[in-house]
Amino acid sequence: MTNPFPHQQIHTMKIGMIGIGLMGHGIATNLQKHGHALTLLEHPGNQPLDALISGGAATRKTPREVASDADMVILCVTGTPQVEAVLLESDGVLSGLKAKAVVIDCSTAVPSSTERLAEAVHAAGGRFLDAPMTRTPKEAAEGRLNLLVGGSLELFAECLPALRCFAENVVHSGPVGAGHRMKLLHNYVSLGTVALMAEAGACALRAGIEPSVFVEILTKGGGHGAALDRLRPFMLANDSSALRFAMSNAQKDLGYYTKMAGETGAVQDIANAVLETFGSAVAQGGADTFVPELVTLLKTRETTSAKDHH
Repeated sequence: MTNPFPHQQIHTMKIGMIGIGLMGHGIATNLQKHGHALTLLEHPGNQPLDALISGGAATRKTPREVASDADMVILCVTGTPQVEAVLLESDGVLSGLKAKAVVIDCSTAVPSSTERLAEAVHAAGGRFLDAPMTRTPKEAAEGRLNLLVGGSLELFAECLPALRCFAENVVHSGPVGAGHRMKLLHNYVSLGTVALMAEAGACALRAGIEPSVFVEILTKGGGHGAALDRLRPFMLANDSSALRFAMSNAQKDLGYYTKMAGETGAVQDIANAVLETFGSAVAQGGADTFVPELVTLLKTRETTSAKDHH
């Protein structure tokens, strides 16, 4: 579904933000550029806040304090456990939320938890959208993220001007939870294709195919697409920066996807294999290894069939 609302004039708001990591920092920067007043949660996982503070942002020590004067609270944290903690703990957002304030969860999360949290936000007198994002920290810094939004159309329309401060494409995906469901579907397809491409690339290297030949042939045929574009710099120049996404995050997202698939009774045979691939990669290469390095990890891994041929 395309966005049914035209561009609207932006009125500035007081916005609380929790999670100023690689993606959140870009979101905060662009909100500030558009005149919104920011209050940020102090946290060791934040990117440097100097520029944001110089631009007028305030910082607070607890989620309750961040929420206490905010018209909108944006969450950009790791996943469901962190979202639940930030909202529900004794000094959490819900303990300080203003009446009719909007909580927007831009994290990647388990949709069934999202639905429960939305009910808790409503019970506390607030309103809720799930608005997970796609694209990378580069697009976050440029204000060009894609947002997949779940919630009422009325609230979506109200929040759209603020969302457009940091997103190029904003799509209403359905009711609460639909944004997170669509994000998991997207990441499964994206990461699943990368995993398939990485496994093929590892096989090509073991079989003596030159990386440049592998990339060229696939680019001109059925392998062309975003997954190959993101693996190409690593295969040709050992550069993993085209997909600065940690292997542990890929494992988390695929775990969330398989949980969602299980809850809906969907077939997940391929998804289980992809999840196992990323789980093995975390064990082999470490949680913070970037996803393109999957090519090398798979190339160096000894399989049962390979051992049998020795």
